[in-house]
Amino acid sequence: MFFCGISGEPPQDPVVSAKSGHVYDRRLILKYINDNGTDPLTGEKLEESDLLAIKANPKAAPPRPPTATSYPRPPPYPSKRELSYALYAQDAASRVVARLIRERDAAREALANVQASMGISPAPTNGPDVEMTEETPPAALPKHVVDQIEETQHSLSATRKKRKAPAGYATAVEVKTFVAKQTIPSLHSASPTGMNSIAISRANPSQFLTGGNDKIVQLYDRSTDKVLASLKGHTKKVNHVAFRERDGDPTLLFSAGADKIAKIWSHDSTSGEYLPKATIKTHKGDLTGLVIHPTSTLVAYSSLDKTYSLHDLSDFSQVYHSAPADEPITSLAIHPDGALLALGTPSSKIQITDVRTGALAATISPEGAPFSVHTLSFSENGYHLLSPDSPSSVAIWDLRKMTAAHSISLGDTFKVNKVVYDYSANFFGVAGNEGVRVFAHKSWEELVRFEEAGDATDLVFSNHGKELWATSGREVRIWGVPE
Repeated sequence: MFFCGISGEPPQDPVVSAKSGHVYDRRLILKYINDNGTDPLTGEKLEESDLLAIKANPKAAPPRPPTATSYPRPPPYPSKRELSYALYAQDAASRVVARLIRERDAAREALANVQASMGISPAPTNGPDVEMTEETPPAALPKHVVDQIEETQHSLSATRKKRKAPAGYATAVEVKTFVAKQTIPSLHSASPTGMNSIAISRANPSQFLTGGNDKIVQLYDRSTDKVLASLKGHTKKVNHVAFRERDGDPTLLFSAGADKIAKIWSHDSTSGEYLPKATIKTHKGDLTGLVIHPTSTLVAYSSLDKTYSLHDLSDFSQVYHSAPADEPITSLAIHPDGALLALGTPSSKIQITDVRTGALAATISPEGAPFSVHTLSFSENGYHLLSPDSPSSVAIWDLRKMTAAHSISLGDTFKVNKVVYDYSANFFGVAGNEGVRVFAHKSWEELVRFEEAGDATDLVFSNHGKELWATSGREVRIWGVPE
């Protein structure tokens, strides 16, 4: 007699996995495959085509329940095969549990290490704003990638306490003097109009990259007022763009779209053009996040398909794809030391995960009615995480205590589109449907606001913090210190 690996009961319509040899009831395993895509006992990828029907003796009838028998019967002794299988299953389960515990502990250690590098003790796990979890994804990065991440983390965290803003960096007093400096109009197509993302080159600060609703990634030079490249390949709007600029390597341009794909272009020094290098089709939902890891050797993407992935920039191969979470991922940010990811969700929760293992270390839960967290930003010193805590307010989460240090209401009609810290972590910006505002860190004073920006979709600081750039409609608006 067979027993279903899901229900533990004799299956009505038995099938066997060609990969694992486990037996299941067809109805139950098909539902599990549709929901998870894996074998429930081994975690391996499993499809309906991997299932083989088991032909039972047509004269055999399903066993009657104990209440239907004429007199109580003792259970038969288990066969050697059943005992062997039970022992194998128990051993496998024990190994899985042991691995999950190791990964959970590694995630908590990563969070504790970040907190320890700030000179404080790890936050208690019973606070009102943080929920620690026992559940972790079932996979981890290759060892050589983990070694790179840990080496980078140790190097960056060791210098954090000594890290200061560069000489000549903008102060809060200077931010108060910001005025409109330039408006670059007529970017991208008029239909469908609008841009969703902007990134500025560090190597050539006059060059910037934008992603539009017209499915185009555009590289523009502010100093010459010329479009340097219009990069195609997406079939829906472009949600995110980024640069990867690394000494000795060609500049890479990145995009992530609502068409579920990510594109990568590389600068060709001979022609001066950006040539397609990779198209990533890992995800099954809109891409909602794109970040370059501090190692400069990895890129991470998040998606509405409830997963995120990591890819090696040496050959653009996928090195990690997380197990599906309980809900879609709506935003993505990476800690400046590279050890932790922050993931936004539609239920207003923010998940903190260990980059090395994918293990969930903590969950930040803002109070109030649920809303979708579409934007997140770590401070460069690693102490704080900036996020909306409602559709019309933002919170500064202190990672040393894992509690909200402050919340700023922006008005009932304001809708937050983007939050971003500047490099010094002395101030931060908020973009929304009523323009752009900049606040001082610690004092929480509003330093300046620009309502003329209208519905601002993205926001970045540039030029040593002395300029603020925002996308609005087909325009890029730039404010800065008066000349």
